[in-house]
Amino acid sequence: MVSFDFVKRVRYGETDMMGYLYYGNYPQLYEIGRVETMRNLGLLYKDLEEKYRVMMPVVHVDARYILPAKYDEALTIRTILHELPSRLIVFTNEIYNEQSVLIHKAEVKLMFVDMDSLKKISCPEYMLEKLRPLF
Repeated sequence: MVSFDFVKRVRYGETDMMGYLYYGNYPQLYEIGRVETMRNLGLLYKDLEEKYRVMMPVVHVDARYILPAKYDEALTIRTILHELPSRLIVFTNEIYNEQSVLIHKAEVKLMFVDMDSLKKISCPEYMLEKLRPLF
């Protein structure tokens, strides 16, 4: 299993009139968590796309809004990989407020696509090499 935490503060422009993080902005938190988790593992999205010619489109999101995130609050985005990817990679996101209370949970599924042929592929071996020792 892989788990990585990243802290991000809610900006004014991300909130609604109630001062809560607008519900449509949560997927950006998932992306931040995903990108920073991969970076922490030595896997860069830029390399994935430019060097290996692989993209990872999102194919499914399941989100659970528990409590609101508030303006100027530092949120901890916890991103978890419970299993090695195969044709899909599944990220679990848990978002905690400053009191370490779980306020949001999501599961995001992405697939691997060869950028040149636009065909679905399995997880690239170079990614698996980095991930296998962690499971």
